[in-house]
Amino acid sequence: LHTQQDETGAYLIDRDPTYFGPILNYLRHGKLIINKELAEEGVLEEAEFYNIASLVRLVKERIRDNENRTSQGPVKHVYRVLQCQEEELTQMVSTMSDGWKFEQLISIGSSYNYGNEDQAEFLCVVSRELNNSTNGIVKEPSEKAKV
Repeated sequence: LHTQQDETGAYLIDRDPTYFGPILNYLRHGKLIINKELAEEGVLEEAEFYNIASLVRLVKERIRDNENRTSQGPVKHVYRVLQCQEEELTQMVSTMSDGWKFEQLISIGSSYNYGNEDQAEFLCVVSRELNNSTNGIVKEPSEKAKV
């Protein structure tokens, strides 16, 4: 790889800066975050160019997962509705299990007195993708430990 330097000694790397964002964020945080408007294949090219083997593996895995997901048909979701008080909201959302995604918060309009404070009650709607098995049977996610 032939590189050029400017008058300050900085290296000139002639690559698309649009695809450098996910590379830089991966190096900073260790997580792969790709905006929806970017092609994963473009990020893969950049990861290969910069020779970041761990990122190359991650992007290839994501591309493979997306290809498998589209070949399996539409994605199915399971939803849960959780009832909680106002003071419990932050803890509940921050401690959701992996894979669960916050969807909606609905005030149910009732409040109760707890000590000197009124606490509003809410319904919190969360969702998670269902795992499709290879034989077409849908397996529901379980948070129970298997013995």
